[in-house]
Amino acid sequence: MNRINKNERIGSIIKILTENPKKIYTLNQFVNIFECAKSTLSEDIDTIKNIFEKFSLGEIETIAGAAGGVLYKPTMTKEQIREFALELCDEINKTDRIIPGGYIYLNDLLYSPDIVYNMGRALANFFYDYSFDYVVTIETKGIPIALMTARILNKPLVVVRKEGKLTDGTAIHMNYLTSSKRIQTMSLAKRALKKNSKVIFVDDFMKAGGTAKGIVDLMKEFECEVVGVGVLMATKEPKEKLVQDYVNLLVLEKVDEDKKEIIVQSYL
Repeated sequence: MNRINKNERIGSIIKILTENPKKIYTLNQFVNIFECAKSTLSEDIDTIKNIFEKFSLGEIETIAGAAGGVLYKPTMTKEQIREFALELCDEINKTDRIIPGGYIYLNDLLYSPDIVYNMGRALANFFYDYSFDYVVTIETKGIPIALMTARILNKPLVVVRKEGKLTDGTAIHMNYLTSSKRIQTMSLAKRALKKNSKVIFVDDFMKAGGTAKGIVDLMKEFECEVVGVGVLMATKEPKEKLVQDYVNLLVLEKVDEDKKEIIVQSYL
């Protein structure tokens, strides 16, 4: 291999780290890739760290010790999250999004890769310091957000079904009460989670918190614990939810079908 110059190393390291968030790379791994001294790589990483700090591109974190190395956290500043949330509000508050029944059409946003990536990135920002093993969601609209959140946090995603499938094998089924006071069923394969795991629950929407409470109860059946809940949007009312500790990006204040009015605001 021809000698690799500093700019080539920095560009390559940035690509490797940003494509693999929250994954630790040791200096020895980079030594093998670039065939240069650890001291040289340490200088490169310091340069990258300064660039990311200067332009608020996330965090380059160095970890000391034999098992240490460097990793990338796609963090967002509070202002970046607020700016993104306000952009979503502007888009969601368009009157043509109202669906009969007082619902809001969001599929185009939830299935836009660029937009949903930033939804996941913003929600992940609240959970970087949590110790957990899985990101859990329930089908279907929460899946894209949860998948992006899981990718950014470098954790596996577990999807709870609303009804069991033969391909899941042996599963645990549980009834739960929705926010609209309807009884529904959720199902999860027994092999989906390891016993005593800790999980983060991510979903697209919360009204009274019935689904989130159902997930908390389902996780207990697996002898697992929900340590955090994150949703894209929560309603302003009821103020008291069935789960207490949760984070959300947006607040739905009202949908007035007659007046053709939607009011969604940033939580921050």
